[in-house]
Amino acid sequence: MSTHKHIDRVCAAVLALTLILTVLFIQGKSLGLEAAPSALGYEERLFAAGRVHTIDLRMEDWEGFLETCTNEEYQLCSLTIDGEAVESAAIRAKGNTSLTSVAAYGNDRYSFKVEFDHYDGVSTYHGLDKLSLNNLIQDNTCMKDFLVYQLMAAFGAAAPLCSYVWLTVNGEPWGLYLAVEGIEDAFLERNYGNAGGNLYKPDSMSFGGGRGNGGGFDMEALMEDFDFSDMPERPAEGEGPQGRQNGGFPGGGMGSSDVKLQYVDDDPDSYPNIFDNAKTAVTAADKTRLIAALKILGGEGNIEDAVDVEQVIRYFVVHGFVCNGDSYTGTMVHNYYLYEEGGVLSMLPWDYNLAFGGFQTADASNAVNEPIDTPVTGGSLEDRPMAAWIFRSEEHTALYHQYYGEFLSSLLESGWCDALIDETAARIAPYIAEDPTKFCTEEEFETGVAALKDFCILRAQSVRGQLDGSIPSTTQGQSENPSALVDCAGLDLSDMGAMGMGGGPGGGDCGVSEAAVSPIKIGEEGVHELEGTGIQCADRIGLREVSGFPALPPARGGLLPHRHRDQRRRGRAGPEPAGLRLYFPQLPPARRRGDPLFHRLLPVGRDGGPALRRGGAV
Repeated sequence: MSTHKHIDRVCAAVLALTLILTVLFIQGKSLGLEAAPSALGYEERLFAAGRVHTIDLRMEDWEGFLETCTNEEYQLCSLTIDGEAVESAAIRAKGNTSLTSVAAYGNDRYSFKVEFDHYDGVSTYHGLDKLSLNNLIQDNTCMKDFLVYQLMAAFGAAAPLCSYVWLTVNGEPWGLYLAVEGIEDAFLERNYGNAGGNLYKPDSMSFGGGRGNGGGFDMEALMEDFDFSDMPERPAEGEGPQGRQNGGFPGGGMGSSDVKLQYVDDDPDSYPNIFDNAKTAVTAADKTRLIAALKILGGEGNIEDAVDVEQVIRYFVVHGFVCNGDSYTGTMVHNYYLYEEGGVLSMLPWDYNLAFGGFQTADASNAVNEPIDTPVTGGSLEDRPMAAWIFRSEEHTALYHQYYGEFLSSLLESGWCDALIDETAARIAPYIAEDPTKFCTEEEFETGVAALKDFCILRAQSVRGQLDGSIPSTTQGQSENPSALVDCAGLDLSDMGAMGMGGGPGGGDCGVSEAAVSPIKIGEEGVHELEGTGIQCADRIGLREVSGFPALPPARGGLLPHRHRDQRRRGRAGPEPAGLRLYFPQLPPARRRGDPLFHRLLPVGRDGGPALRRGGAV
C-alpha cells in the first residue's frame, strides 16, 4: 500500500515536467535557448585542415558516364576516401554555366555531386549525406571558393566545410578538386542541431531550376534571346565607375521576384521558385510562416522578427568584400541558400568561383572599389530586400559598418588572409603540377595567386576608406568623386580567371578592338581572317584554331563553332557547324550600348559568304 501512496502526486509531477519540456522544445528559441550543433564525425576526417585528401572513384563504365554528364543523371559508384571504402554511392555532374562550359571546352573535367544516401535514404560517410566535388573551372587561383568559405566561417557566418582532394578514377589520376560539404541534412544538423528549420535554394526555373538548380541552363541560348539594345549606356572613361559588375540589366536583374525574396502576396503559389526548390519537407504552415517573414522583410513590421540580424549582416560583410556578381546581389540572382526557423530567415553562402570580380567585370577598379553601402550590382538596392533592410535604419547600418571594421582588422589587416593564401598555395601547388586535366598552367596559377593577394590588399584599403569617409561608399558618391578611389593600376582581374575561361562566352581580353570587328575576309582553303588584325581561324575536324592568340585557347576569345542546340547538349560540335561565333567579352572602355558579349558569323550574305551580325537570331 505504501508503494502506491503518492502515485497521484508522482504522475502529476511527471505530467508537469513533460509539459514544461514540450514548451521549451517548441518555444525554446523565443526564450533565448538554441539547439546545440552536433559533431557527426566527417568534420575531422574528410574536412580535416592542413592536408590534401584522396578520393578514388570507382565506376564500371566511366567513359559512358562522361558522355552523358550533361544530362545530370545519377549513376552508381563506389569511393575510397583517404583509404576508407564507401560502397553504393551515387554520382552525377553538376553546375549551371560551368556544366556547359566544360562541354564547350572539349574537356571532361566536370564538377560532381555525390549522394551517399541516394539509394537507401540512410547511408552516410560518418554522418555526411551529400558532397560536391568542384572542378575549379574559371579560377586560376584554384582557391576562390575555398577562401570565401574560410572567411565566412572565421567571421561567424554559417558556411559549408571544404577541403582539397586528389581525385583518381579507377586508380588513374584525374585531378585536384575542392570537396565541399553539401548544404542539406548533415549541414543543418552540424550547424543548427535538431532545431527543425527549413532549407531552400531559391532559383528561377529559366536560369537553372532543373536537376540541382542547373538543368536546362544554356548561356548561349540566353545570349541569343537577350535584347542588348535595352542595356543602359555606360559612362565614358574618367566619368566614374564604369560597367559595374553586370549592373544595368533591365528589370533589376534576371531573377524572379520570389528569388529576390520580394513579398508578392499571401498565396504560396506566388513563390514557386522558393517552395519548389525546398531541400526539406515543408507544410502549408511552413509556407505561411516564410511568406510572413518576406512581408516583414519588405518593410511591414519589426525586422528582428523575420531576420537573424547578426548572421545575415555577417554574411553580407564577407559576401560584399569578395565582390561576387554571380549571386543574390548580382544580375543572375541565385547561388544562395535560405534557412528559415520559427519565421526567422538566414542566408547561407554557395558558389564563389567567380568572386573577386570574376563575373563579367573587366575593370579592376570597379571591383576593388565596389561601394559597400550600395552592394547590389545587378539592379537597385530596394530590388533585393534581404540586403536593403540593413540600410533602412541607422542602427542596422551602424552595426553593418561595425562588423565590416571588425572583419577587416581581424582577418585582413592582421595578415590572417594573406597567410592563408600562401599556405594554401604551397599545399596545392605540387598537385596542380601533376594535374592531368587542369584548366590553367602552373604559371597561370602562380600569377593568379599573386593577383588574388593584391586584390585582397587593395579591397581592404578601399573598404577601410569607405568606412572612415575618405572614399565614397555609394555608387553615386563614387561617380561624383572618382579621384578618391583606390588606384588599381597593375591589377588584372583576368589573371585570377573569369567567367568563360575554360569554355563558353567570357574570359580574358582576346585583343580584338571594336574597330577590327566588322569586315570578314574569306581566304583560300577555308581560312578566315579578321580584316586588319592578322588573326586567322582555320577548320580542323569541325573545330577552330585561332593562330593569333599564342597563349589563348579558342574558348577564351576568338572564333568558335556556333552549334545547333542538340549538338550543344551533347557537348560536341558537328563537322559542319551552322556558323562561327566571335567572342570578345572584355572590350575597351569606349564600349557603348548594344555591344553583346559575342558576335556571330552566319552564311547569310547575298553571295553565300559569311556575314557579321550582333549576337542574336539573324
